[in-house]
Amino acid sequence: MKVNKISLRKKIALSLFKKFKDNESKIHQLNYILWECTLRCNLNCLHCGSDCKKDSLVKDMPASDFLKAIDELTGIINPNKTMIVLTGGEALLRKDLEQIGLSLYQRGFPWGIVTNGMLLTRNRINALLNSGLRAITVSLDGMEANHNWLRGTARSYSSALNAIRLLPSIPELKYDLVTCVNQKNFGELNQIKELLIGLGIKEWRIFTIFPVGRALNHKELQLEPESFKRLFDFISQTRKEGKIKLNYGCEGFLGNYEREVRDNFFICRAGINIASILADGSISACPNLRENFIQGNIYQDNFKDIWENKYQIFRDKSWTKTGICADCDFYKYCEGNGMHLRDEKTGELLFCHLKRIEAGEKVVKP
Repeated sequence: MKVNKISLRKKIALSLFKKFKDNESKIHQLNYILWECTLRCNLNCLHCGSDCKKDSLVKDMPASDFLKAIDELTGIINPNKTMIVLTGGEALLRKDLEQIGLSLYQRGFPWGIVTNGMLLTRNRINALLNSGLRAITVSLDGMEANHNWLRGTARSYSSALNAIRLLPSIPELKYDLVTCVNQKNFGELNQIKELLIGLGIKEWRIFTIFPVGRALNHKELQLEPESFKRLFDFISQTRKEGKIKLNYGCEGFLGNYEREVRDNFFICRAGINIASILADGSISACPNLRENFIQGNIYQDNFKDIWENKYQIFRDKSWTKTGICADCDFYKYCEGNGMHLRDEKTGELLFCHLKRIEAGEKVVKP
């Protein structure tokens, strides 16, 4: 498959989807909120974008402060249709997680967590379910040696696997398995796939690691162009097999691979449908976006006012048509790639998925 040889039928579909995206930006209905509820973590991951540590200098935000900000959104959101996800750091390090979840549940919000699985036991899941937990994301980043290498802890793989084994037996829980692909675990993708299928896992998501935070100092976390191209062939083939539902993350426009490797066409919903509150109270789009992407702070601003009146950098992306994007034939579909792939200080694109796949096509033989 040639990444830049898009059929007329797919171009028409992309053009229609462009109108949908424009309308989404205009309406900007908030329906997904992430809270970086702690910067404390029990791992030391090489790819951490937040540079989390066991003892963070940033203290955990009091739950009451977060809930106050959420209550400010009354009138512009429907709680029953607005997902709130608690992330970190490691969310399970908060001892008041069940109380927070219950407060959200009582307000009508479905809520979920992102976890590395180290502290996830059946008893903890039961307690969280009793507080209204509806979704959970757990990471598995390779077979044992490579998962532990990326996560920086020898017990990480066994803990993650024990957590993952619990998920298929809980029908009321929406779960998501994610894998961050890098040079070390790329050759293990088939093994990971067969492991997950054997465990009864139905859904799997793959991400590639972007060069921010600690990942900036580890070149081995970035796939070479040949592997990058082969990754999408692997995802496409796995989807055709139908044994496990595999999607690529929401990272960037993929040319002819659009709809072949994920269920939807590319859209960056940051600041359009998605907002986040960071550990220090900063209001952003997704937690990966900091520096110049910060829109306000809950300790100085009203969350509703910020959502309704700011975020223009996300809703009008014409400023991204610079550099390699300026003369790109696919810009109208891509609009400058995912926002988290842009430098947080300069706004310049860190890398282009299309360019990387095209470079891989020159190496990979048909």
